Amino acid sequence: MKRRDLIRLTSAVCLGAPMALARYLDMRCADTGDSPWPAPNRPAGRPGALSRYGFAFEEVSRQAGIHFTHQAPSLDPKLNPIMPIVASMGASVSVVDFDRDGWPDMYVTNSATGSQNHLYRNMRDGTFQDFAAAMGVADLNPPGSGACMGAVWGDFNNDGYEDLLVYKWGRPMLFRNDGGKRFVDITANSGLPEHLNCNTALWLDFDGDGHLDLLLGSYYPQEIDLWHLKDTRMMPNSFEYATNGTRKYLLRGRGDGTFEDVTEKMGLTSKRWVLAAAAADLRGTGYPDIVIADDYGVPEFWANDHGRGFHEIGSQVGIAARPKSGMNVCFGDIFNQGALSIYTSNISERGVLIQGNDLWTPQPGTSGDNIRYQDIAETAGVGIGGWSFGAQFGDLNNDGFQDLFLTNGYISASPDQNYWYDYSKVAGGNSSIIADADNWPPIGGRSLSGQQMKHAWINGGSGQFVDVAPEVGVTQTFDGRSVAVADFWNRGVLDVAMACQCGPLLLYKNHVTPDNHWIKFDLRARRSNRSAFGAMVKLFWDGQQQIQPLCGGSGFSAQNDRRLHFGLGKATKIEKVEVRWPSGETREYPSLKIDQTNVLEE
Repeated sequence: MKRRDLIRLTSAVCLGAPMALARYLDMRCADTGDSPWPAPNRPAGRPGALSRYGFAFEEVSRQAGIHFTHQAPSLDPKLNPIMPIVASMGASVSVVDFDRDGWPDMYVTNSATGSQNHLYRNMRDGTFQDFAAAMGVADLNPPGSGACMGAVWGDFNNDGYEDLLVYKWGRPMLFRNDGGKRFVDITANSGLPEHLNCNTALWLDFDGDGHLDLLLGSYYPQEIDLWHLKDTRMMPNSFEYATNGTRKYLLRGRGDGTFEDVTEKMGLTSKRWVLAAAAADLRGTGYPDIVIADDYGVPEFWANDHGRGFHEIGSQVGIAARPKSGMNVCFGDIFNQGALSIYTSNISERGVLIQGNDLWTPQPGTSGDNIRYQDIAETAGVGIGGWSFGAQFGDLNNDGFQDLFLTNGYISASPDQNYWYDYSKVAGGNSSIIADADNWPPIGGRSLSGQQMKHAWINGGSGQFVDVAPEVGVTQTFDGRSVAVADFWNRGVLDVAMACQCGPLLLYKNHVTPDNHWIKFDLRARRSNRSAFGAMVKLFWDGQQQIQPLCGGSGFSAQNDRRLHFGLGKATKIEKVEVRWPSGETREYPSLKIDQTNVLEE
């Protein structure tokens, strides 16, 4: 019996599952596969973690000068009984080197009316300072303007400086980066939609013309003003196949900060409850495909027809097998075989609902237009992640294999009072009951999958991951939303930034054994879009290969360091690097030095 089939939310009748079921789940969730890593048993401390796993995290946000706490939006008072549920998003973090000094900075969004976003400039001495107000990108939540949900960076005018898109429940905002000295609001004439309840955005060059385009995905239907509701019929009409979502926006960039709406022309006509999206060339065509994680439905796989349009093949490739609560999309070459897997996150609560997260891996012998995916999350050990939100792949210990960091937790309130029983009663109702917020029981001070432990799964290369989060220092249980990975101290290791809903921005400084080597690449495009989004980098070393895409957004409301980082294990040299640029040009770069950042030019 599959874990995801054990219990369905719509049939949950009580909070406490029988003890036999709990014991069964505990056995099924145990690590039973072969792994090169010792089984975690207790917090190891930094020396023990370095010895056992090759790395350890230190949470240093306060020491680094980061003092940020996210505030949730307050919406129409009609929603007060379930406000923590409806207003449960908006904490995000995106990484950028906005001033081109070679040190990654961070932008974090706030969501309450009057609250300030922060642009943390890396001061190159281990600390960060908030430059958002001075740069003109702090005060983006004034009354009547909506609420910020996230941000992504991309060089839309190819001047060498990353520009900023802030997406909102309200009108998205576009800022031109003026040489790293200030940001200029150019929203008015940009062609961005006047209003949508946007929860994800991506920069991509879907047609390869050298100009960045935008994909915007929304959650609550576009016509709904969450601050001025006509009525409370604004919730999904099904927990599995909701049909009352809203459209996407695919906006073709002209290279000057203006965009043309080509959504219908390019075929992206579905209307779903979108929470996350990512784009990469998954079929080897040279053009980025789009994978979308939908809440209350199945994921979408939009195949790119050489820049001329898209067609949806989720069922054909296998990722639309069953509806879940999709909240994350990220890509990783987990077997070092030059093929990308897709990680989507969902909900699991032992004794109530086991959806399981999905690790979609290409089936052997399938590729191109015939690619097929199989979900190996359960056997790989990355299926159960709680109420899972953002996740990112990255080699956390530089051993040569991509690991996986995941954050979770929905609503942390009273640990002694639980909303799951009332939640299940709503889920089991008909569409008219589910879709009307007035039918949802008040949540009060109760928790809903709160106080959850995060996950740091390390990959031994055999297809088996082991969670070592508490052993390596990840012990905070705030309600996590967004995760981004970057080498913030330029030491050749991947650090982790995590944004928490109604909680702090956490910064995990990574300490990695010096025995493992690394190499990093800073891509400088010329013919392609200047950000090089859509480039595919394949590294060959020690009889292995690994591929990484350069994405203009990844995970849940997040964006990683634009420099691509590869761990090398004990190898002391590489064979070559192959880059396929978004323009279509493929070039090899032999004899590059390890343990440093290499600038690769198109």
